[in-house]
Amino acid sequence: MRTIKSILVVLAMLVSVASFAGPIDINSADASTLASAIIGVGESKAIAIVEYRDAHGPFASVDDLSNVKGIGMKTVDKSRRNLMVSAPPGK
Repeated sequence: MRTIKSILVVLAMLVSVASFAGPIDINSADASTLASAIIGVGESKAIAIVEYRDAHGPFASVDDLSNVKGIGMKTVDKSRRNLMVSAPPGK
């Protein structure tokens, strides 16, 4: 029974990741969208990402997510394909 539950959880995660039409922009996404798009990030860490972005300005690259407390490069790497950064205004 435990194996079946594990398989269902993995399938649910794959379906949720596969349901994105394309990568999300970490410079404009809200906390809920970030929590859904970044594997291993829940609502509270997603809020921390938005607060960091508000305090420090837009992210220059997806790797900059690792500057947010509680977000490491392993977390960034797991979701890299789901993420992007918008070009700064005027470029």
